Amino acid sequence: MAGQSVTALGNAIVDILLNISEEEFEGLGLKKGSMSLVDAGQQKNLLQTFTDSNPVLVSGGSIANSIIAFAQLGGDASFTSCIGDDRYGLHYESEFEQLGIALVQPAIVGKTTGTCVVLITPDAERTMQTNLGISAALDVGHVQRNVIEEADWLIVEGYILSSESGQNAARAAIEIAKAVGTRIVVTFSAEFIVQHFKEALQEVTEVADLIIANLEEAEAFTGTQGVSACFTELKQYTDHVVLTEGSKGAHVFAAGEACMVPAVPTVARDVTGAGDMFAGAYLYGICNGYTCEEAARGACFLAHKVIQQIGARLQGKIKEHWEYALSTSA
Repeated sequence: MAGQSVTALGNAIVDILLNISEEEFEGLGLKKGSMSLVDAGQQKNLLQTFTDSNPVLVSGGSIANSIIAFAQLGGDASFTSCIGDDRYGLHYESEFEQLGIALVQPAIVGKTTGTCVVLITPDAERTMQTNLGISAALDVGHVQRNVIEEADWLIVEGYILSSESGQNAARAAIEIAKAVGTRIVVTFSAEFIVQHFKEALQEVTEVADLIIANLEEAEAFTGTQGVSACFTELKQYTDHVVLTEGSKGAHVFAAGEACMVPAVPTVARDVTGAGDMFAGAYLYGICNGYTCEEAARGACFLAHKVIQQIGARLQGKIKEHWEYALSTSA
C-alpha cells in the first residue's frame, strides 16, 4: 500500500551558509539564534562583511527542508512557492528536480529568488537574516486546486503568514483542503511569527488536524509555561499536537494518548534545520503506517544526524537512518 502524499505551501529560500567566529558575530549586534527579515541592501551589506568566507548554497526554506526530508525518505511531495529566474532560482529548480519534488509554480521571469544568510557560530547556533525576494509574492493565484485535491495532507508554514498575500494564499489553500477532505498541518515556524502574526496563525490553527511547534513557540502562542500547560491549550484545537524541546526530545499528543521521545545525545555542529528535519520525518512516519511514537523516534534520530553536520539536509539514503532508529528502539 502506497503511503500518503503531502503538498506544502511556503517560502522558497536559498540558504547561504557562513561559518563565523564568536568575535565576528558579536560585532554584528544580532540576537543569537534568531531569524529576522531584512531587505536586499541589509543582506548585501552583511555578505560584504564576510567576503573572505566560502559560503555554501543549499535550496531550502523551513517547510521546504521538511518536504525534502519527506521525499528523501521515499514520500511523495509537491511544493507551492515563488522563485525567480536568477541563478538562485535555477539552482532551486535543479535541486528539486533531482530530489523528485514537484514545484507547482515555474520560475518567474525577471524576479529575485529569496535568500537566507545563515550565520553559524562555533557553539552550533545559527542566526538567520532572510530576504524573501519574490517568495513574498506567494498569493491566491499560485494555489492550484488539483494539487491539493490529489494530496492527503496540506502543510502551511507559519512563515508565509508574515505577509498579507501569504495569508490570503493560506486561506485559499485551506478552503480547498476542507472542501476535498485533505488534512491540514500547521507549523509555527518561529517565535516572532507567533508574536507578530498571531491572529493569522490562530486562524490556521483553528482548522488544523496536526500542530507542530517547538516549546518556545507554543508558550508564546498559548501564553502559558511548560509542556503540560501548552498541551492543555493546544488540544482545544486538535487531537494531534507535537511539541519539540531541543536537546530534551519531543512530546506527542495524539488521539487521547501522550508520549515523550527523548532526543539522541549529540555534539552539535550546526542546529540549522533540526526542527525542519523533525517535521518532515514525523510526517513521513504518520503517512506510512508508523505509530506516532515510532514517527517521533525516527524523526528525533534524523534531527540528531542533521545537527552533526553543516546545513539542514542529509545526504545519501537517509531511510537507512530511519530504519536503524526504529530497529534499536526499546
